[in-house]
Order: sequence, then structure tokens, then C-alpha cells
Amino acid sequence: MPISTFRRPALRRPALTTLAALSLGGPLLGGCAALNTNKEQGAAIGAAAGAGLGALIGRSNGSTARGAIIGAVVGGAAGAVIGHQMDQRAKTLEQRIPNARVERVGEGILVTFESGLLYDFGSDAVKPAAQANLRELAQNLSSYGDMNVMVVGHTDAKGDDAFNQALSQRRAANAAAYLASQGVPRDRITTAGRGETEPVAPNDTDANMAQNRRVEVALYANEALKQRARTQAGN
Repeated sequence: MPISTFRRPALRRPALTTLAALSLGGPLLGGCAALNTNKEQGAAIGAAAGAGLGALIGRSNGSTARGAIIGAVVGGAAGAVIGHQMDQRAKTLEQRIPNARVERVGEGILVTFESGLLYDFGSDAVKPAAQANLRELAQNLSSYGDMNVMVVGHTDAKGDDAFNQALSQRRAANAAAYLASQGVPRDRITTAGRGETEPVAPNDTDANMAQNRRVEVALYANEALKQRARTQAGN
């Protein structure tokens, strides 16, 4: 059964709380509550980033991958252009990578793989059966050529902290190396390992720990795409 799900982007409540605390003004926050399209949401998030708050919003969500996407937003009319393109690309990825969760975040895309789909237990070698998923992702990234990629590895809290941290780093590095071997320029890819420090569920049941064992791939506009979007938007 495929686990993919395409989600509309949403401004998370912690991010809005952060903005309110920093007194960016009631009109922006009130407007955010009424947004109902990806283009408008991208523009609103970008307005905050324009005030130097993009990375702060990402950190408030407790996610390195999400923070990379939100921290790279452009905002305004150019951000709306990028957001529209990312809508289309996310739909394509959802169709072609059924064993991943595809989610729109800000002006980018977050692709999440369960670690068990990519690696054997305790291993950092990408399983042959899983290579098709990464190969499909790489083909899409190569065809676009205008997105940066961050690969982030995560583990559950079982076992030694230092081992989990190192394992998550190796898994991210090996997934990135496979993407590069399939044509994604290496200078567009960054990696990070977060071990057990960014759980998405409590580490109290096998099912919850399985959710925490994951590899996240953050996709967001590089400078070439940002410049094209600014030109198209007349900025």
C-alpha cells in the first residue's frame, strides 16, 4: 500500500506565534489566517523571511529540513511564482515515487522516506530494492536543474546516542551520493544527520519509533530559479 500523500502547505501555528512575538503586526497575521492558496501562503511566508526571519521560523518548527526550505523563501510575487511551480513538481513526485511522503512546505517540497525502505536495520547501505525510489527522485531533480537539495537522516531513540548520530549522518551521506551518481550535481546537495534529536512521534511504541526512523529530502529554489521568478514577477 503506497504511503504517499500530497499535502497543501500550511503556516504552522508555532511560526505564527514567533512572528507575533516579534511584533510584525496584526495585519500580516490576520491575513495569514485567511489564506487559501499556495501562492498566497508563499508570499506571506516570504514577507517574514524578508525581515530576516526565515531561518527562525524553520527552527521554531524543530526540523532541519523544514528550516532549510523556509529559510530560503523569496516571498512576494516572485515567491508566488516559485510556489506555483513547486505545486506542479510535488504532484509529479507524488505520482512517480509511491513509497515516499511528498509534502509542500513554504516555497519548497519535503520528501520523506521511511528508513526501513532504504536501509537494512543498523546499515547505511542503500538497499538495491530501494534504489528505484532515489533514482526516480534524481531523474526529476536532474530534469529541473534549478532546485537545491538537503538530505537529512534521522533515527529513533533506541540504543546509543553517538551511534545513532553517526548512523544518521552516514545514511544521509550515502543517499546523497546515490543521487549524485544518478546525475544530480553534487554542489547542489547538502547533508545532515540529526540522530534522535528531531522525532516526529514519541519513542514509546514500535510504530512511533518507525516514524522517527526516516530520511528527509528538502527541495527548494536555487539562485537561478529565484532570479527567473523575480524576472517573471517583474521585481
